[in-house]
Amino acid sequence: MLLTVTDIRKTYTTADGPFAVLQGVDLSLDAGETLALTGESGSGKSTLLHLIGGLDAPDAGQIMLNGVDIAALDDAGRARLRRGTVGVVFQQFNLIPSLKVADNIAFQARLAGQHDPDWAATLADRMGLGPQLGKYPEQLSGGQQQRVAIARALACKPRLVLADEPTGNLDEATAETVMDLMLELVAETGAGLLMVTHSQALAGRMSRRLHLRAGQIA
Repeated sequence: MLLTVTDIRKTYTTADGPFAVLQGVDLSLDAGETLALTGESGSGKSTLLHLIGGLDAPDAGQIMLNGVDIAALDDAGRARLRRGTVGVVFQQFNLIPSLKVADNIAFQARLAGQHDPDWAATLADRMGLGPQLGKYPEQLSGGQQQRVAIARALACKPRLVLADEPTGNLDEATAETVMDLMLELVAETGAGLLMVTHSQALAGRMSRRLHLRAGQIA
């Protein structure tokens, strides 16, 4: 099993007191499997994704990724694991505006010491970004920027790809094209894919789906 999440809990302090975002979540994902995580806004979907990606630490529970307990790592350990094992695709793209497309694609892989120029070129070509490699993010359309973000996430050949509403800022036709490319490339690399989405149509394209309600799997 690539990913096993056991009894994950997370509470935040708010002006109104403690707010338990996650209240004992369990899930699993195997290599090559795709899983959609659905739920209403505020149900804890993005929080769970961030914990699995090592962007934050849970209050309790265990997250085993590729044989490593992420929850037991410190900030530096989570950062190392995130760079080399996890690829994250955000709704807001999160590209580096001062870097050209080619360097944005290679950025994470270079940090992880896993940059493969041939694979980066293949990703750019498959994503239709060849003519855009010398441009900056602000010169691209939303769909092109999301393709760059997906290529960047896959450039280090991650074992796990996390996608948080990856087509949320795109029109329907562009979203369909971007999703086709992401699923195709994830399948070819054998990575597991965990995607947060509000779209029932996109969720239906995954191997499985789970619904999160009030911090628990419904």
